[in-house]
Amino acid sequence: MSLDTFAAIAERRSVKKFDPDHAMPEPEVSRLMEAVILSPTSFNMQNWRFVLVTDPEVKQAVRAAGWDQAQYTDCSLLVFVCGDRGAYGRDTGRYWATADQATRDAIVPMIVGAYGGRLELQRDENLRSGALASQTLMLAAKAMDYDSCPMIGFDFEQVAEIINLPDDHDIVMAVTVGKALEPARPRGGQLPLAEVVVRDRFPG
Repeated sequence: MSLDTFAAIAERRSVKKFDPDHAMPEPEVSRLMEAVILSPTSFNMQNWRFVLVTDPEVKQAVRAAGWDQAQYTDCSLLVFVCGDRGAYGRDTGRYWATADQATRDAIVPMIVGAYGGRLELQRDENLRSGALASQTLMLAAKAMDYDSCPMIGFDFEQVAEIINLPDDHDIVMAVTVGKALEPARPRGGQLPLAEVVVRDRFPG
């Protein structure tokens, strides 16, 4: 099954109950993640990092750190979307390896110049990049006939220990992926465009 983009957006819902007996085949995991890493990042520095959890013991530990929410153990794939604050300085030339030399010479030095020594900006960029990747993950999963749920309902410090998160990384969110046992709740209602869309500038 493959949905067009607008259908995937409309049909993506936060599913709470997954089939615990479904296993996601590795080729599908690879296909999903190959789509996810096409998500945009500042300077193409690809600062997201993804922890794919399928081990039942690890999932159970996460569930214990996540207030016993069943999605953590019952999903087919548990993804922790993380960010590497030091990505701006890690062999930056590889981010533009296929560009022409003039482009590399112009852009690569800008990366360290923009992010070096700016810890708050590094963390903000992890949140931006991770959020974009999370949405790509959920839409790609829906296009592959899987359901998902973005989650922040867990103790971040405990989960950081469980997944052995490096000190210079941030957890952005978790995304559970699997086969829904029952539909999501009906939508709670969308605010009108007139309330959330501003043309040109906010009114004074």
